[in-house]
Amino acid sequence: MQSSTRERLISLLSESDDHMSGQKLSEIIGCSRTAIWKHIEELRKEGYVVEAVQKKGYRIIDRPNNLHPGEIKHHMETEKIGQVIHYEPSVTSTQEIAHKFALNDAEEGTIVIADEQTLGKGRLGRSWHSPKGNGIWMSIILRPNIPPQRAPQLTLLAAVSVVQGIKEVTDLDAQIKWPNDILIEGKKVVGILTELQAEADRVNSVIIGIGINVNTPEEVFPEEIKKIATSLKVQSGKEIERAHLVRAIMEKMEKLYHLYLEHGFAPIKLLWEGSAASLGRRVKVRTITGELYGKAKGITEEGVLLVEDDEGEVHRVYSADIELPQN
Repeated sequence: MQSSTRERLISLLSESDDHMSGQKLSEIIGCSRTAIWKHIEELRKEGYVVEAVQKKGYRIIDRPNNLHPGEIKHHMETEKIGQVIHYEPSVTSTQEIAHKFALNDAEEGTIVIADEQTLGKGRLGRSWHSPKGNGIWMSIILRPNIPPQRAPQLTLLAAVSVVQGIKEVTDLDAQIKWPNDILIEGKKVVGILTELQAEADRVNSVIIGIGINVNTPEEVFPEEIKKIATSLKVQSGKEIERAHLVRAIMEKMEKLYHLYLEHGFAPIKLLWEGSAASLGRRVKVRTITGELYGKAKGITEEGVLLVEDDEGEVHRVYSADIELPQN
């Protein structure tokens, strides 16, 4: 109840062009004026600058760069994705929490989002650097009526959503490295991890984890990843409003998800290829069975990568690490 009251309060104060009285706020939200005052004090502790004028009421005049649901939902135009948001200051992994919610019948479009992950994970069980206060660490629960073998297509759909959202908010041109990395100038800025809860012939839920280095300063990255990782702030030279970026990605994802459910993977494939970093370039493919060198030719209708080796044979790559040549 407390978080929903806070959400509503932030939303009402954000949408108002003028001050709102404690009496009016209490009537709309359905709580006492004292409760409103207490929530205002909590907002101030969190970094909101709330002006209080006698006989007029309250007005937000400055806000922190946070990931609170009220900030994300402000002006968000989606029907499902992001309408239910579970926010935590710090978690082990948003994927772990989202799995539990999905098993307990969480609504499709539910998001788990955190300011910090202490055990963030990437593909193949790797760790993901998730420092506090400057990134976006979130997991989205989807429940598409598709066979399990089509689930990897949603990783590619998510990647297109993120690239489009980044472009809208920052004007940066990001590229997708198959299957799940987003790069800017060859450095990784986003990782995507898709996990399934499924039976043999049907998907119960798809949980898409997205980790974004938003305002991470260059010096914060561990030494071992400084050469390969970057952030949107480093690339754009300015602070990015995290809630705005989440909102943009959710709106893009919902549109693409509807497109996918209605028309299949073909339109997503075209959009993905338009932002792909590797197509037409020589790549090194590392799988659990060995290495392959060749030219990335494209992806199939299932989202499988096609790589043509030096003898002209085309290989279908289902799961691998891809290395791109240095420009």
